[in-house]
Amino acid sequence: MKLELRNAGLEIDGRRIVCGVSLELRGGSLLALIGPNGSGKSTLLRLLGGLWQPSEGAALLDGQSLKYLPRRAIARGIAYTPQDTHLDFAFTVREIVMMGRHPHLGRFQPEGERDRAAAGEAMRRADVLHLAERFVTELSGGERQRVLIARSLATEAPIILLDEPTANLDIAHALDLLALCRALAREGKAIAIALHDLNLAARFADEIVLLDRGGVAAYGKTAAVLSPEIIGEVFGVQVKRASVESGEDVFLFHR
Repeated sequence: MKLELRNAGLEIDGRRIVCGVSLELRGGSLLALIGPNGSGKSTLLRLLGGLWQPSEGAALLDGQSLKYLPRRAIARGIAYTPQDTHLDFAFTVREIVMMGRHPHLGRFQPEGERDRAAAGEAMRRADVLHLAERFVTELSGGERQRVLIARSLATEAPIILLDEPTANLDIAHALDLLALCRALAREGKAIAIALHDLNLAARFADEIVLLDRGGVAAYGKTAAVLSPEIIGEVFGVQVKRASVESGEDVFLFHR
């Protein structure tokens, strides 16, 4: 399954948010969207997920415009987790994750064994199975974020879009989450993640889209895009590349 933007742009109230963006997301790949605040990362994910329609160009799922696909069909193919979702009602974690199965169920159809198994596996992989009977209103921000990711996994959609999924996570869970995304990509899923941490993007992403003021400043293989020169120009900082004991390169920034 392939998800793509073709020369996509979005204008809201006369203000151009993104313009001329073309990219492809295919199974087996982890794509990171990076860029300064306000560069259009979240907007692109919403366009890719069919939540917003482009003012120009197109968003396509296997060659079909998302504009004309039924919402249920999109939900079976694309799972989207926003950065901020308010969970103010006293649902249990299991109930929230089970909501990810709704695209597979008919109207008023009860969940079956297959649905319960998918939800259980999603909770296990997102490390929230031990919280299954807790109310989400009792959880920390990081725990809630992992619950939302589990809900996306429960859809079993081949394409997963995550908007700043590590923002509320501690370091250990952030690394675990990105390792999970890397594993899902190896299993054949297509993953797109908006990230603000360039070193995490360098470590886990196959490809990078570097955004600047609503346009694509660079797009391609991670090593090619994340050069000190390109990063420095877009972010307005001085960048040095350094090697650590593991053999990986990391970026150091200063003004």
